Amino acid sequence: MKKFNMIDENFICENCGKNVSKLGYTARDHCPYCLYSKHLDINPGDRENTCHGLMKPIGIEKFKNSYKIIYSCTKCHELHKNIAANDDNFDMLIYLSNNNIF
Repeated sequence: MKKFNMIDENFICENCGKNVSKLGYTARDHCPYCLYSKHLDINPGDRENTCHGLMKPIGIEKFKNSYKIIYSCTKCHELHKNIAANDDNFDMLIYLSNNNIF
């Protein structure tokens, strides 16, 4: 069974209101400006989660040659991790690294 459905599309961030463009090299799963995401998936890209709460960035952890952003859903409080994108707001990533909860 396929666990990753590639969905890379433009969207308007529900947290900061900015227009977010496709990432281009993999699926865009969070806003590069404020780093918020939306609780849509059970498995990446399946859009089967019924929560639809905003995913607040609360920390960061090292992952291979990159970083993963740690999220807490503002509605159901589930924790989730997404890989940081190349165009993410670097100042926000530094801020998260200083407030790491893990």
